[in-house]
Amino acid sequence: MPSAYLLVSHGSHDPRPKIAMQHLAGLLYYKIQKYLPNIVSSDVAVLPNKSLVGTAYLELNPEPLHEQIKKFGKNAVALGCRSLKILPLFLLPGVHVMEDIPVEVALAQQSLGQGIKIYLQPYLGSHPGLEFLLAKQLVSMEVDGKILLAHGSRRLGSELPVEAMASSLGAVSAYWTHEPSLESRVEESIATGCRRIAILPYFLFAGGITDAIAGAQEKLKLLFPEVSFLLAEPLGASADLADLIWDLVEK
Repeated sequence: MPSAYLLVSHGSHDPRPKIAMQHLAGLLYYKIQKYLPNIVSSDVAVLPNKSLVGTAYLELNPEPLHEQIKKFGKNAVALGCRSLKILPLFLLPGVHVMEDIPVEVALAQQSLGQGIKIYLQPYLGSHPGLEFLLAKQLVSMEVDGKILLAHGSRRLGSELPVEAMASSLGAVSAYWTHEPSLESRVEESIATGCRRIAILPYFLFAGGITDAIAGAQEKLKLLFPEVSFLLAEPLGASADLADLIWDLVEK
């Protein structure tokens, strides 16, 4: 029997992340068509509320996550699915990944009963291939300093993956919500002689925070006119990212 797949992200007031999520769900659906063509029918593809792939949001949504999972699960059962794989599209193992989402999944499973089994897959940031996606952007940048800028988390130990990735990329880490900040890392880099600095936003999609990061870059240009700043794009809804998601959901 086919599995259904639900991509879960944080949620945003900005419409761009939701559009990107829907695009990513479509890319994942095409992966299913490619690798599991015998379970995908054209009927499923044209029913927006009864598809094998869906999206849901932890916050800033009219319904709580467990209700969204419950509704999607019922549609999946109607399509003949007996398992539902949920992938958290989060980059850090923070409170949302380690505490909030498991609670919501448990509530949904309790409500759905034995008709469908829910499997909570590893969070997206646990995939080592994300480093490759970031490194691809660096190839075209001639820089002597690199800053990996992540959101940050209050959960102890959740930022260790960021530190490891920054080290592997030859970069230093910075955080949007706490120290070390972007500006402090820029000052440190300049003190060591860097004059061309790449800023790598470790965020999934363009939105309010990435806009604010672009604004911060403009301020840095005014503060340090002798330095060139190159701002990379967030990861984005790409075929490469869909490949990583497919790898995680099929583990």
